[in-house]
Amino acid sequence: MLKVVLAQPRGFCAGVERAIEIVERALKKYGPPIYVRHEIVHNRHVVEDLRTRGAVFVDELDEIPPGAMTVFSAHGVAKRVEEVARERGLPVIDATCPLVTKVHNEGRRYAAAGRELVLVGHAGHAEVEGTIGQMPSRVHLVQTVADVLALSPATPDKLAYITQTTLSVDDTRGIIAALKERFPTIVGPDVRDICYATQNRQQAVRDLAEAVDLILVVGSRNSSNSNRLREIGEELGKPSYLIDDATHLQAEWFTGIRTVGLTAGASAPELLVQGVIDGLRAFGPVEVTTLDGVAEDVKFRFPAELADA
Repeated sequence: MLKVVLAQPRGFCAGVERAIEIVERALKKYGPPIYVRHEIVHNRHVVEDLRTRGAVFVDELDEIPPGAMTVFSAHGVAKRVEEVARERGLPVIDATCPLVTKVHNEGRRYAAAGRELVLVGHAGHAEVEGTIGQMPSRVHLVQTVADVLALSPATPDKLAYITQTTLSVDDTRGIIAALKERFPTIVGPDVRDICYATQNRQQAVRDLAEAVDLILVVGSRNSSNSNRLREIGEELGKPSYLIDDATHLQAEWFTGIRTVGLTAGASAPELLVQGVIDGLRAFGPVEVTTLDGVAEDVKFRFPAELADA
């Protein structure tokens, strides 16, 4: 008998639910096609499902026909993208997660106070590119403590930092500590910019690791928060695998394993988690339990133009 322990919470967060429903409401109100700049959230299954319903995902705005209804993804976009949309006359619905918008607002306040900005985040991630592009002045991107040691700001006594919302709390805390040690006058929000859902899912993996032999994380490879969940499992000494869905399960992982922990990144639907449980049944009988954990009840408002859709 293979025991499967489900993390709590897991899967969709309020920002992801809002972003997906924004596309669904836009399709209902305006009809297809609805053009979405970049993946609305980082999950292949979610994107493919919306594509079958009439969403068209593009990399850049010049791929969108004049006047076509356009949605910005949950990760946020640079100011220049907003300007190009206005120049082209594209009607835009912004699905940026409100917690990402909060980081943008913080960064702009620090810049307005004359502080040089440091962003803790992963180079190339959509949220990081959007955040850098929202700032009115240069941003120093740091990914590691080594990056902090290599920083050469123009005004080292007037620095502020902000963070990507989907990082590992532990890693971020270490980078912030290094920033404060090197630049004692730096200001910033500690780890509060890491969103509640990211922190809750990371804590749930820590709890799982105490109860299981192996951890499975359902999520896409390009999902930052899903990758962090797998890394935390590994750091806690448990074999940990990031899988898109049940088709990626490998029988050899479970040799000698009696208890499997199962969680999902914030952009992975519960349907995929249940599919993995069914996939595990191919290896033998399965007993499923759920860990105690935080019950999330956060809800975000919809853009005014979709409030009645």
